[in-house]
Amino acid sequence: MGQTIAEKILSAHAGKNVVPSELVISKIDAVMVQDGTGPLAVNEFKKLNKQKLFNPQRTILFIDHAAPSPRKELSNSHNVLREFAKEYGAVLSEVGEGVCHQRLIENYINPGEILLGADSHTCTSGALGAFATGVGSTDIAVVMALGKTWLKVPSSFKIVLEGEFQKGVYAKDLILHLIGLIGADGATYKALEFTGSAVKNMSMSDRFTISNMAVEAGAKAGLFETDEKTYEYLKEHGREDKYKKIKADSDAVYEKVIEINLNDIKPTISCPHTVDNTKTIDEIGKIKVNQVYIGTCTNGRIEDLRIAANILKGQKVKEGTRLLIAPASRKVFLDALKEGLIETFVQSGAAIVTSGCGACVGVHAGILGDGEVCLTTQNRNFKGRMGNTEGFIYLSSPAVAAYSAIKGYIADVREVL
Repeated sequence: MGQTIAEKILSAHAGKNVVPSELVISKIDAVMVQDGTGPLAVNEFKKLNKQKLFNPQRTILFIDHAAPSPRKELSNSHNVLREFAKEYGAVLSEVGEGVCHQRLIENYINPGEILLGADSHTCTSGALGAFATGVGSTDIAVVMALGKTWLKVPSSFKIVLEGEFQKGVYAKDLILHLIGLIGADGATYKALEFTGSAVKNMSMSDRFTISNMAVEAGAKAGLFETDEKTYEYLKEHGREDKYKKIKADSDAVYEKVIEINLNDIKPTISCPHTVDNTKTIDEIGKIKVNQVYIGTCTNGRIEDLRIAANILKGQKVKEGTRLLIAPASRKVFLDALKEGLIETFVQSGAAIVTSGCGACVGVHAGILGDGEVCLTTQNRNFKGRMGNTEGFIYLSSPAVAAYSAIKGYIADVREVL
């Protein structure tokens, strides 16, 4: 019997052929924590009385969620990670270097690997053909010490994508549509495997956006097979030697098959206070926005910023609406500077904030006021997500976000494309 991508990768790391629902002991290639989850993992690791990390070169600590630190307590947490990295030789990603998931795909993760992270959106790296998933800080501590852990092999959903995006429709609209279709818990502990003729036309940025939000449907992982675009991405980032072909067998068995024609997708909005509360732009009505936020691990890549800049060029942010833009990494920030995108944003009236997660997780640099509405390109809109339980969060593509910043309300970008 053939295997899915998830089953193939887990089999290779468990040293035997695995089947869905089986509990296996698996080798782990890389492990990560961020400044919200890292201090607990560090404390738990020290309780194990291990003198060294199993693989310090692939134990990566990110300071990105509260960066730069807005409070002394968080500054102290950052120092816990800095001191641990220095003592044990772990890799440290400092303030301003970028969002953990963006930096992982830029610099660290390769096809066929297993990445465990103390952050739910670790699944982003699945677009590189890696089994990447989030686990708790205590589990991470054990992996840091032993280089292996137990995992339950997930069943897989095959998401077959055909057709092509219409003008003004993007990968973000697709993944929001899928989550609205199957529900926020519709794929709990499943691996979503994306395939079909449309995938070949998708950029790596599109694939990262889709894999990033697989967890919003409850999925354990969001996976793409590798191809020429995967190779070119790795080559661009100096890792072409790490490329390998990762593909499901033709006779692999899936728990469910979902077919989607991209021609049918419209700009899609996720409404408060759950990601699966989706509506098309035609159904949303005229909702005034106080803040627009473009960035995050979902849509803060250079491709996303290009889309936003193309819409904002020569335009002004609507009075009464503020626009915040956070490039996902230092590399993205520098690329945007070289291309003149940052100048376009500043001239439009946008505020550029440090590469990181602050506004998305409600720590700083974008916290909402009571009753305020934010349209954002991030991946979650739970009550209180942006730092205020009295705020209202809507999710969209960068194109809809940029156009809405100009209009002052959630607007259909197809009007100007």
